[in-house]
This record gives sequence, C-alpha cells and structure tokens, in this order.
Amino acid sequence: MNAYDIIIRPVLTEKSYEAIQNKTYVFIVAKGAGKTEIKQAIETIFPGVKVESVNTVTRIGKVKRQGRFEGRRPTVKKAYITLTKDSKTIDAFDSLAQ
Repeated sequence: MNAYDIIIRPVLTEKSYEAIQNKTYVFIVAKGAGKTEIKQAIETIFPGVKVESVNTVTRIGKVKRQGRFEGRRPTVKKAYITLTKDSKTIDAFDSLAQ
C-alpha cells in the first residue's frame, strides 16, 4: 500500500484542535491499515516528524432509515498520532492550533 492510500484525510473538529497542543493529530485511515503501517506512512508524508505512538479507533457506521428502507453509514477508522517531544510539528496544522 502507498502511504497516501493509508492516510486518507485529517479530522478537523474542536476535539482534534485541542489535541494539537499536545502534539496529537487525528487522521482518517484505511480500514485494513495497521499501527506500524500508519506510523511509517506519517513519517513518509511529513518529513522530519517522529511518531511516538499510534492509537486507532474503528467507528461502526450508524443504521439510518429512509422510509421503509434501511441502510448503514460507512464504517470509519481513525488514528490518533502522538509525536515525540523533540519532533517537528506538522506544518499543515500550525495555523489551526492557535
């Protein structure tokens, strides 16, 4: 898998903005990606960044109804990336943390 196939997009919420101060970033990742693959992908995409830990959460899609038809929203896997103390920050998020 390519690094850009593993990291799909960042999560931009109030909770993720508050975590940036602690050098923790949240990304939507591929469902089949493991923690080591996610760590390697982050260090490849953002040069100069050293990952300390990766925590993952799989959120099951909610069941939604429209009339008598029932469906399910997509299942999403999120990764909480914590960087080391001496690591460079991710530049794309610097303007958001203020």
